[in-house]
Amino acid sequence: MHVAEYHSLEELQRLIRQQTEARLLLRFQMVFLAKRGQTAPQIASLLGVSRRLVQVWVHRYNVDGLPGLADRRRGGNRRRLTDAQEQQIQDYLDLQAQDPQAGVRRAEDLRTWIQREFGKLYSLTGLYDLLHRLGYSCLMPRPRHHKADPAAQEAFKKTPWNRSSRSPSSIQARRSRSGSRMRLASASKAP
Repeated sequence: MHVAEYHSLEELQRLIRQQTEARLLLRFQMVFLAKRGQTAPQIASLLGVSRRLVQVWVHRYNVDGLPGLADRRRGGNRRRLTDAQEQQIQDYLDLQAQDPQAGVRRAEDLRTWIQREFGKLYSLTGLYDLLHRLGYSCLMPRPRHHKADPAAQEAFKKTPWNRSSRSPSSIQARRSRSGSRMRLASASKAP
């Protein structure tokens, strides 16, 4: 298995001893063993990984050296707005919160404002994620029934609650009359 001449065996051993992160340690060990002349199946059985994984990491070392053994950035969406633009959104929302006659009360309104100001179109889900990251949360009003009477509800809350009265302690419970009485079995009939 070919290994590029970026580092000597001694340098790789020193790097292995200094490494504290388990994933990088394993990758350094793969490169070290390959440089010592072992094959991918031998390295795989020694380290408990697949042969293909050994080939991948040795190849990445051959192409990029030590930086090739580091984790690469994984997928996912990148931020669309800069920090300054996000700060402008926060300032705008804080200003709108102080004015009771403000126009932004729905996410759709904020979405169109962002598109008009910054030229970035967010989905509603993406906008909610942005707002959550900025420290805002959605306020949802408590549902109310259309036939509810607030005056009757307040009167009900102010009415004292009467508990059911307990039975007087002088009344004794009767013995149960269900079932029949049992007779003691005689010893002569026992098997």
